[in-house]
Amino acid sequence: MLELIQNSDQALSQDRGRKTVLIVDDEPVIRDLCLRALHGYRILEAADGEEALSIFERGGIDVILTDVMMPKMDGLELLKRLKEREPTLVVIIMTGYADKELILRALKEDADDFITKPISLLQLKSIVDKALVKKALKEEIANLRNLDRFKTNFLSLISHKFRTPITSISLFLQNLAAGIYDPSDVSERENIGLIYGEACYLGKLVTDLLTFSQVMDSGGPLHLEPCDLNELLPRLLVESREWGEKREVTPRCELEPTPELLLDREKFSFALQQVIDNAIKFSKGTGVVSLSLRNLGDSCRIVVEDNGIGIPKEALPKIFEKFYQVDAERTGQIRGFGLGLFYAREFIRMHGGSISVESEPGAGTRVIISIPIKTGQDA
Repeated sequence: MLELIQNSDQALSQDRGRKTVLIVDDEPVIRDLCLRALHGYRILEAADGEEALSIFERGGIDVILTDVMMPKMDGLELLKRLKEREPTLVVIIMTGYADKELILRALKEDADDFITKPISLLQLKSIVDKALVKKALKEEIANLRNLDRFKTNFLSLISHKFRTPITSISLFLQNLAAGIYDPSDVSERENIGLIYGEACYLGKLVTDLLTFSQVMDSGGPLHLEPCDLNELLPRLLVESREWGEKREVTPRCELEPTPELLLDREKFSFALQQVIDNAIKFSKGTGVVSLSLRNLGDSCRIVVEDNGIGIPKEALPKIFEKFYQVDAERTGQIRGFGLGLFYAREFIRMHGGSISVESEPGAGTRVIISIPIKTGQDA
């Protein structure tokens, strides 16, 4: 059994090491020719832009090779939508038209390269290889720049988050030292409760810092092991520390039987916990936080839903950005660091999955996570 798991782990790691190319063309013969040329890559196929977008949203795509003239959604519209969702995605345009206007439109939407029909198979392989090298260099440069920016922003954020509770506690202690305290005054006793709350919040911030420090240090490859979602998900739901602040909110769990999946338990649990914690934290005083698990055959769908304050439409595209925090009630006092969902999405994608959010202010939020079913028998 142990040998089977290790072999499966190795096979899945090798599969993840291969770049995935999605070929989009309404002509099956063109898709077949491209497939033959791109040996060494993992290949997916779509017959039109709408199907391609649906496949892309499941996650794990590195390169999209798309025709321009297709039914339902053409290649340029597909290019535009893809780059809006993931700017670093490599999109190569195939066209039988040497149309200057078409090329300019594609360049405007950030197309990475072009190949004309009839396709040269040798040229196609070379273009895809070079586009991926260029992408890797861009990402490396961007990562170095982002690292410096991340350090600066993180230090600034920590200073801001710690300043308010420390100031409150400091002022209260100054009053105590000056003898300005009357135990019989109800408001003074209330102040003690508030200061205790601020001290607890500081402790929570320190715990969060340690957690994120461990998360940032664990950015290496996945350490896969068999995981039973029917056991893991209910435990993550009931063990959330956010229940202490929302005692009137009710948890609900609906699970379908699923096979054991090969997952990195630590990273996957962290991702799910961030989503669950947010659902509880942003719930109203009373309500329900529900977690459901569905077996879709080739994937598992996990849905975490609340009927809380919701997220404004303009904020939805930003919620997975580093340090971004939704302030739906416009208090300016959102607690936390705004890193949970960023790392949640990173870890879900590392498993070949996807995460999306549906929400409406005042009507709650629905987070959908899709994870491909890959078990020890897939090796």
